Amino acid sequence: MIKSKLFQNNKLTYSVLLLICVVGFWLFENFYTPDTYSKGTNNSEQTIIPKELRPTTTGEIVSHEHYQLSYKEAFEQAEWVAYMLEKEHLTYDDRKRPYFIEDPKVKSKSADWRNYKGSGYDRGHLCPAGDRRFSKQAYNETFYTSNISPQNRAFNAGVWNELEKQIRQWVKKNGTHFVVTGGVLTNGLTEIGDEDVDVPDYYYKIVAKGINEDLKVLAFLMPNKPSTKKINEFIVSVDSIEELTGIDFFQELPANAENELERKIDQNSWHF
Repeated sequence: MIKSKLFQNNKLTYSVLLLICVVGFWLFENFYTPDTYSKGTNNSEQTIIPKELRPTTTGEIVSHEHYQLSYKEAFEQAEWVAYMLEKEHLTYDDRKRPYFIEDPKVKSKSADWRNYKGSGYDRGHLCPAGDRRFSKQAYNETFYTSNISPQNRAFNAGVWNELEKQIRQWVKKNGTHFVVTGGVLTNGLTEIGDEDVDVPDYYYKIVAKGINEDLKVLAFLMPNKPSTKKINEFIVSVDSIEELTGIDFFQELPANAENELERKIDQNSWHF
């Protein structure tokens, strides 16, 4: 009789503990958000984007240590993310992947990562984590949800990844490049999650090298779907991306230089 009561008490204890674990895991999955990755540093430790390369914005400008973005609350993502990529940034440091967390610098709060759960879309980095392995701070801050956008998995791991790797090769060979990238945000897009995160039909990436009159630019526009095409088949003019997005990408340049740079497609200055 005593053994039977003891067994029943132990069974009840184990059941309660199991229930606590299940509830705790559910709370962790649905409500827990780690602390911010941001921290104050002096300017010498930041990656600064030259003023003449910064795009215009219709969203909220947010500056992190090693990239800058314009957040569009209506679409729950950035209309553009801009950063400088230098040879010194291309390290092979082994970094532990942190949690995706909301961006503490976005006043309206960036979308929760849970919007992507079960959606079938990747949490696609705009500023790639692979370009920011040179420090823990630089790597971790690419995991703010303001820096991600819903991407088709085969696209993210395929042609989009190939373009990111090509840009790294250009940087290794020629030094510092400027990169600005994002989804084309328009009305009527598919939406995912409780916060209605829009799924872009197209993504763009604009790459620039050199300075002032020696500035060379190449722009890409890719549909958010798998593709077997080579990346140079997606080259377009900067003007065409501006027309789609409503963003002015090199407005600080002299008008004549800007118009010429954005109108033409100069593929000869780039080696694939």
